[in-house]
Parts: sequence; C-alpha cells; structure tokens
Amino acid sequence: MSRFKKSKFNPETLQIEVISYSVKDYVWWSLRNIGWIVLVGTSSILLFDFAFDSPKDRVQSREIAFLESQISRFENDIDEMVSVLDNIEVRDDAIYRTIFGTDPYPEYRRNPGIGGADRNRALRGYDHTDDISDLTVRVAEVQRRLVAQSRSFDEVIELANTHEERLNSIPAIQPVRNYDLKRVASGWGNRFHPIYKVMKFHYGMDFSAPTGTEIFATGDGVVVKVRRSYTGYGRHIVIQHGFGYETLYAHMSKTLVVKGQKVIRGETIGLVGNTGTSVAPHLHYEVSKDGKKVNPAHYYFNDLTPAQYEILLQNAEVAHQSFD
Repeated sequence: MSRFKKSKFNPETLQIEVISYSVKDYVWWSLRNIGWIVLVGTSSILLFDFAFDSPKDRVQSREIAFLESQISRFENDIDEMVSVLDNIEVRDDAIYRTIFGTDPYPEYRRNPGIGGADRNRALRGYDHTDDISDLTVRVAEVQRRLVAQSRSFDEVIELANTHEERLNSIPAIQPVRNYDLKRVASGWGNRFHPIYKVMKFHYGMDFSAPTGTEIFATGDGVVVKVRRSYTGYGRHIVIQHGFGYETLYAHMSKTLVVKGQKVIRGETIGLVGNTGTSVAPHLHYEVSKDGKKVNPAHYYFNDLTPAQYEILLQNAEVAHQSFD
C-alpha cells in the first residue's frame, strides 16, 4: 500500500525526521482535521450570529426593549391611577355621601364587570401578548370605574346644591336682635294667658322689644301670608321656607314685605308692635315643621355660641306669663 511521507522537526534531537503515513492514516488524519475545521467554523458562525446581531436584528431589539419599557411605565401609571381612584371612592362613600345623609354609591353600578368579545384576539401569537392583554384589561377597568365615579359625583354635586339650599332655608337665627339674651319673655309650653287668665299651651316664643324694633326673616323663603287682624295674631306674616319649614311673625306694628315676595335670612320683614290679642309690645314667633308646630328654641343655632344657646334655653324654660 502506498505511504505518504511528511517531514517533521524533532525538538529533542534537533533534527528533521521523515515520518511516513499509510493512506488509511492520512485519510483519518484529514477527516479529523476537516471535522475540527467544520466544528470550529460552525461554532464561530453561531457564536458570531448570537453575539453580533445583524443591523435589522439590532433595530428590532431596540424596538422590543423600548416597548417593554413603555409597558412597564404604563403599568406603573395604572397602579397610581387605581390607588387614587380607590381613595376617591372611599371618600365619596365615607365622607361626601355621609355629610349629605345619603347611601353609598351602589357596588353593582361602580363595578358592573367586563363582558363581550375577546378584545385581544388580534394579539394572539405575538411576543408579550399576555402583558398587553393584562394592560388592556386594566385600562378598561379603570375607564369603567372613572365613568361610574363621574356619575356618582354628578349626584353628589346635586346633593350639595340641594343641601346648601336646605341649610339656607332652615330657620336658624333669632327673629330680633337679642345679643344680651334678655328679650325672651316667654317660651314654649304651658303658660298663664294674660287676657283669658287661664293656663294655656304657648306654641311659640315671645320676644319683648320696643315698638318699631326690626324683625328678621330667620331663613330663606317666600312670604305666603301678610294679614292684619284686630284679634289673635294681629298684623302678622307667614314665610314658607321649603323642606317642610314655615315660620310665623305676629303682633307687628308694620309689615315691610308683600305676599309672594322672596326673602333671605336676616332680611328685615317688619317691625315689632302690639296688635291683636297682646298686652305689650313684643314679637310672637312660631316655627312649624311638616305642618306641626315645634319649639323655636331649637332653631337659633346659627347666631349663638353653645354657651349663649344654653342660656337662651334656660331663659325660655322659665314659666313666665305669655304676652298673647
């Protein structure tokens, strides 16, 4: 069999030696070297491809990294929005609606749920599908809650407007100036009638004052009655305040308003007098709620301190003789 010769330097003997190979050895040696070349070459190509992307791949990688950062930022933004919305919903139910005496916003209206077709069908099969799907679901949930909260605030605003009107309409001040609290002549309850000379229930409060003393509307309202009589209440006015409240001002010397006129709290409506069934100049004042007369002493909270209010209640409970 033919043999192949190859020269090789021997470093030990410092001589060039001739080595002969058989064909079989040569073929095996060649195949082994070719194999190593192929292996190293393939590995190099794969390593280069992995470590060094093509320009197109690098662009795509940057785009993917940017989209991932955007998804993360949007998720953080939604987390903040949800936190703020949670706080608003709690304040809505626990504070705003409590102030106005109404029930919390119904849960079924605030969280009606999401249904219908698959919103993310077109995204199926792509990278980050789950992330994007979760993001769209959360966005839809926040949008739904925002719409519900907007409707709730519409109701709260309407309640606030009505509440403000109610607060302004409720009788809440004394009908005459009574800073020293000495004008209360007779309060609510059984009193000796000065003319009939018998015990009779007194459905109001008498304020002693000189003739001509100003009388004030105790709440916003509309004048529904302006009458003059030689007996009973004498010259008197009735104001309807709405929300079931009505006030009466009697024994006036002069009326300064007309029927149908709108008045506001603190507006002068007449002057103290001694008309009708009365024994001395004074104002007889009554408060009615839902058609039933109530103790006026409970409706002076706007212009008195707690201490002054307590003194006024004590004065009103003293069983003085009424003036009418």
